[in-house]
Amino acid sequence: MSAHNEDISGTDHHAGLQRAEDEVVGLASDLIRIDTTNTGDPETLVGERVAAEFVAGKLSEVGYDVTYVESGDHPGRGNVVARLPGADSSRGGLLVHGHLDVVPADAAEWSVHPFSGAVQDGYVWGRGAVDMKDMLAMSLAVARRLKRDGLTPPRDVVFAFLADEEAGGFHGAQWLADHRPELFEGCTEAISEVGGFSVTFKDGVRAYLIQSAEKGIRWLKLRVRARAGHGSMVHDDNAVTKLAEAVAKLGTHRFPLVLTDSVREFLDGVTEITGWDFPENDIEGAVAKLGNLSRIVGATLRDTANPTMLTAGYKHNVIPSVAEAAVDCRILPGREEAFDRELAELLGPDVEREWVGLPPVETRFEGRIVDAMSAALLAEDPGAKALPYMMSGGTDAKSFSRLGMNCYGFAPLKLPADLDFSALFHGVDERVPVDSLKFGTRVLDRFIRSS
Repeated sequence: MSAHNEDISGTDHHAGLQRAEDEVVGLASDLIRIDTTNTGDPETLVGERVAAEFVAGKLSEVGYDVTYVESGDHPGRGNVVARLPGADSSRGGLLVHGHLDVVPADAAEWSVHPFSGAVQDGYVWGRGAVDMKDMLAMSLAVARRLKRDGLTPPRDVVFAFLADEEAGGFHGAQWLADHRPELFEGCTEAISEVGGFSVTFKDGVRAYLIQSAEKGIRWLKLRVRARAGHGSMVHDDNAVTKLAEAVAKLGTHRFPLVLTDSVREFLDGVTEITGWDFPENDIEGAVAKLGNLSRIVGATLRDTANPTMLTAGYKHNVIPSVAEAAVDCRILPGREEAFDRELAELLGPDVEREWVGLPPVETRFEGRIVDAMSAALLAEDPGAKALPYMMSGGTDAKSFSRLGMNCYGFAPLKLPADLDFSALFHGVDERVPVDSLKFGTRVLDRFIRSS
């Protein structure tokens, strides 16, 4: 570590950190105001270029050498990567990554316009406030602070601001991992979204959930082919009927209960804090005691397959020859082959299946990086406890784990006890507390300087 960085307790350090705290709220608001809606449909998506250029400008302004990349033949899908050299080049580097795109929002449903970036009532409001322009703003504020103040982290830190995570990362993390892996050369660990947020248990004890695992994604398309005909006649080979039966069977199926190491470790940690038991003969009933958090944890106890779309026909009185359904499947680590067997048995040979998939990710919750995350949280919130957990959704960690990185969700936020945080992801009136952004900036700064 540089001599400059060894003396970080003086006025200059505190002034630099305070400046980062002061600007993080504005950065979050500015990023939210840039519409980066990703519908997954090339005809309706907005693209990330404007946001990527905004980030690139903020990094260049303080002296970073910035790489701006658009994926292949898809203009507007901007990605930004910048590296801050560390003191020890022999150590594996740290990747801090986040996605620029957001899911759609219907302004008519919101209390404020979803792309206003409004700062009111102690919150920053808008689509992306928690998924994940909050983390982008914190990462950007810390990156700017480190460069501006001449602070050298103990190892290389790569900051990446990426496109297309909400539709699988095919024009962002996946494309970069396949075509520009040199941008992440030497990185052995990574942090990103949906981890590091606080949950308040009894007696006001807070735990910060650090994501160490996530389920696999399989976006499945089912297709049934049958005989077309007139809707007024007797017809015993109806594609819509056959598909509906298959979808109903799959949608009501309960996959087996599986307690992974990550989930066991989380539940053991909750037991240590609260004294609550989680007996395996009633694990789902026990998890319900976690309140709003049970929506996430409950989904990590078994595989899920939720039908989301049906497509068939073109006229009321025509029986179509083809019917299709979309199913969102989420698969636990180690369950992929068993899931495939169970799916084939449920659907039978007459239902065609095709899919796009991303694998589960699971990383051990141990080592120097975990110690650094825990220490950074405890320094800002003494008495808190860091716990690993599995995320029911997926992130760009799936792409970077292919490059050999151990990936964690660590976007630290100290949240009000009564805030239903999980409901804000892709939800109406998405917002993040101003104080949480400032807290997260302090924690990230401390973590990066010590990890």
